[in-house]
Order: sequence, then structure tokens, then C-alpha cells
Amino acid sequence: MSDTVKYLLPEDRIPKNWYNIVADLPEPPAPILHPGTGQPVGPDDLAPLFPTELIMQEVCADREVEIPDPVRDVYKMWRPAPLFRARRLEAALDTPAKIYYKYEGVSPSGSHKPNTSVPQAFYNKEEGTKRLSTETGAGQWGSSLAFAGNLFGLQVDVFMVKISYQQKPYRRALMESFGARCVASPSNETDSGRHVLSEHPDSNGSLGIAISEAVEVAAKNDDTKYALGSVLNHVLLHQSVIGLEAMEQMEIAGDHPDIVIGCAGGGSNFAGLAFPFLGRQLREGGNTRFIAVEPAACPTMTRGTFAYDFGDTEHLTPLVKMHTLGSTFVPEGIHAGGLRYHGMSPLVSHVYDLGLIEARAYHQIECFKAGLTFARSEGIIPAPEATHAIRAALAEAEACKVSGESKTILFNLSGHGHFDMQAYTDFLGDKLEDHAHNEADLKQALGGLPDVAAE
Repeated sequence: MSDTVKYLLPEDRIPKNWYNIVADLPEPPAPILHPGTGQPVGPDDLAPLFPTELIMQEVCADREVEIPDPVRDVYKMWRPAPLFRARRLEAALDTPAKIYYKYEGVSPSGSHKPNTSVPQAFYNKEEGTKRLSTETGAGQWGSSLAFAGNLFGLQVDVFMVKISYQQKPYRRALMESFGARCVASPSNETDSGRHVLSEHPDSNGSLGIAISEAVEVAAKNDDTKYALGSVLNHVLLHQSVIGLEAMEQMEIAGDHPDIVIGCAGGGSNFAGLAFPFLGRQLREGGNTRFIAVEPAACPTMTRGTFAYDFGDTEHLTPLVKMHTLGSTFVPEGIHAGGLRYHGMSPLVSHVYDLGLIEARAYHQIECFKAGLTFARSEGIIPAPEATHAIRAALAEAEACKVSGESKTILFNLSGHGHFDMQAYTDFLGDKLEDHAHNEADLKQALGGLPDVAAE
């Protein structure tokens, strides 16, 4: 058989609870610290940014957290998402490996991001929030929050990293179609943006800068809260629906993954797929490998330092312990804009530090080549971010071909690339370049880490 096989779940199999890996970790993660006192933050410290329920989820240690019915009702628009056996890809690679992918591009915004934008909008609406401010890199998160904000009657302001704002006009159009306002960052609308522009008038922007602008807007306006699309614990919690569904679908397929792969910028889509499998392995044993894949231009785990750092460039956020390149590090303008973040999720960083997962980095040209190999076999154009996961999956499949060993590979196809076709146009026209991180810039950024003990 050479065709693709789809594994579906009925609507009533949408998970009723999110999974929280904190309950199964051998060591608890480090606390969030107040940047002024250096002490663990309390709910009051986070209240200007987040609604109460999200704050409670951020520090929750329960294994399961109930998904509200209104959120599950919205999830039904696209969940459960399909899982595919990529037999055509296997045949094209001539590998004995079995390759599966969980496809999150079926959501209204075309990526995994609505899994958390919907509950974030819901909880904000319940608490009386009128407006949400946020940042976005490639635009998947911004368009997803715009979608969710529209459903729950919230105004959404999106600060989009300038290089992506210029590269991806259709992402902007999607946000605006859902009723959001999209601003190129750094902008003249905030003190943070004006400060960056005064020193770097031609700045391409970064997620760290855009976060500073969005946080500033929320902190200065009582009717506004901040929404984050990755990194923090409550975001990873919401994304666990991916892995929970995939576990049941793999059982239907009569298979179990030897390798689980996801691209990693802030860490949410990798954790969403991997953490339910990893949690089960921590409880019951097993030997599945988990691989987080990042761009060589922004190698947070493979080249960063595990330390307390700010989540934004202007140092408006609390301090979290994570793998970081330094809050002032500005990566090159690669097309995988959603992976251009200086830090990695504290929870992903923690499990990496514990040796429970692996990390690797690839350049963008080899990732686009892998993406086209996938597209020409499976018929889906992957988002540039997702091509990093595909590149790692192909490498593992090639290793199986060399060894003759059949392994089961599962990766997260976190979104489609229909709004990223300029990236493919540039690749096919030989206009893309590989960008390694700048070692001098990295050294300077890491030299500016806050003076906080790492332990």
C-alpha cells in the first residue's frame, strides 16, 4: 500500500481535560521571579497581565485541568485533528521507518495556535477584559488570537515582528479579516518601540521586542490583558490536546512512536505533542525519544544558556529560568518567523536540562528542501516552522534506511504554509540564504543576563 492513511476520532473524543506534565516530573521547575525583588511572584504580581484562571494554571501542579464546555464547543470546529500515516512519504524515502504526522493545519487559522487562543480569550471574557494585546512572529499566533477574540467579543491588538510584517502580508490580512489591528514592531505606539527605534531605526524587530510592546500596552490600560502564544506553562497545558488525541489515534493504528518530533521556537507545539507521551513514559516506563528542532539562526537550546532571563527585550516581564540566547539577541530574518525567539519555554528547558528530551538545529534551506519532499508526497505545503520537524523526521527515516531497522516516527505538522508562499517563491528562486547566529552578538547578549542565581 503506497497511499496516505488517515486516523480520525469522533467529535465526542475531544479531550475533556488538559494534561499538565508538572505532576509527573522527577523535579519541579524553577519558580517565576519578580525582577525587582528576585523572589517568586504571587498572583497579584501577574494580575495586571493575565486573568485569574490563567494565573492559577500557570502555577498548577495537578495532572489534569478541566477544559470548560464553551472552549470544547469551539474546539469542535476543527478537533479532533487528524493523524496520518505517511505511506507515500515512506515510499519516496525508501525507508523501513513508519512515519506518522499529527496535522494541526486544519484549524481556522491554519495552525495549532487556536488550541490556546480560544481558552485565553474565554477566560479573559469571563473576567471582564475588553481588549487583548499580543505579539506575533510569522503571524500564526496573531491570526489565531484574532479568531478567538472575535468569537468572544474582544478587541485584539497585535504587534507583529517587522520582518514578518513585511514578508507575510496575507497573515496581516487574515488578522484584520477577523477584526484585529496589526502593527509592525518596533513601532512608535509604545515607549518600548520608540526606544528600540531610537537606537536601531532600521530594526527588523524580534519577538522579544514585540512582547515588550504588547506587555506595555496591557500594563498601562486597565481594560486590557496580555495574551502569549507560547513559552508559559498555561499555554503548553492547553496545547496538550494535540498529544492526548495522538495517543488515542496511535492506539487505533496499533502502533507506538519510537521517536516524537516537533519544531521548537517558544516550545508550545513540541510540548503539545510530546508531553502527554513523555508523561506516560515517566509514569509507566518506555524508551521513546523526544526531539525538539530549532533553527540554526536562533539555536536557543543547542547554543543557549540555562538561566533566569527576561522574556522580552525591554525587561518588562518577570524572570523565568529557561534556555536563552539573551533577551537582547535579535536573530536573522529567516522565514520561520515563529521560531525567532531568544528563549525556550521554561518547562521544555527543564525537561531538556533533565536529559528527558533531545535538541537539534538546522539551517533553513535544508528545511525547505525537506518541506518540498513532504509536500510532493503528502500534498500539504507545510509552514516554514514545521519544515524543521520534517527535516528531523527525514533524518531519522534515513538512519533507519542505513541500519535496516524499522522505527515508528511521529511528528507534529503544526500548520500549513498557504500564507507563506513568498518563502517558497524565494526558495524555488534560489533567493534564500542560510544564516548562522552571530557569535559576537550572542556573546554580548548572554553577557547581559540578569544577576540571578541559576539554581
